[in-house]
Amino acid sequence: MDDEVQQPENEHATGVLYVFGRQLKLFRERAGMDRARLGALTGYSASTIASFEQARRIPPPKFIDQADDVLGAGGVLIASKEEVARAQYPAFFRDAAKLEAEAVELHVYATQAVPGLLQAEPYARTVFAIWRPQLDEAVIEQRLAARLARQGIFDRRPPPHLSFVIEEAVLLRPLGGEAVRRGQLQQLLLIEEKRNVEIQVMPLSRQEHAGLAGPFTLMEMKDGRRIAYAEVQGDSRVHTGRQRVRELERTYGSLRAQAHTPAESRQLIETLLGER
Repeated sequence: MDDEVQQPENEHATGVLYVFGRQLKLFRERAGMDRARLGALTGYSASTIASFEQARRIPPPKFIDQADDVLGAGGVLIASKEEVARAQYPAFFRDAAKLEAEAVELHVYATQAVPGLLQAEPYARTVFAIWRPQLDEAVIEQRLAARLARQGIFDRRPPPHLSFVIEEAVLLRPLGGEAVRRGQLQQLLLIEEKRNVEIQVMPLSRQEHAGLAGPFTLMEMKDGRRIAYAEVQGDSRVHTGRQRVRELERTYGSLRAQAHTPAESRQLIETLLGER
């Protein structure tokens, strides 16, 4: 079941994978196994094991757990799992992904597409398939798996508080075709039922709009730190300065006041689906 993915994009990720690969090879040789034997025990081909050891592919978390066990690594390989997992993400999103996974509150304003945390698999696959410059198939699979894995945030305990403000135009845009769009709208209704999630739609009819400067995400961490993340055209920035974060918090407050309420937003999505 070779669900591994291709080499990521920056030198830091390459370095993390190189160190992991060296460790994997050392533990394999210490255990007296060749690559074919390790592959047979973990469900991968010998060539894939070679790719992991040579830092040409990203090993999935399940493989790392299995390899640590069968090679008797005593948790050394597992200790690298978080950093290896971060290598799945494009370079501009890695820091934000780590913060997102630890946040106790997350607030997202989206202008171009449904936020990744809310994307159904067909919609997410479409987003990556139409990305420009074009992505290789292996990179699409890598990013798709990483995006869907992020949605484990909904199952965390205690659950974080999550809110989203989405432009109405996003819901009207038929990315991937009408079937994909309808599936995505249904996904929004399912997620909106969670008690820790609020979804609001910003109507096209508003004559005042606080979010013209673009999309952003706000996060609050366990230790009380408040952080903002902004991204455009593959460039991103994590803001920790209190003044800048406060500015974006005020903007988000205005956006929520200008948007439909969660109940009104649900009604709008149901209308778009023809359920009202």
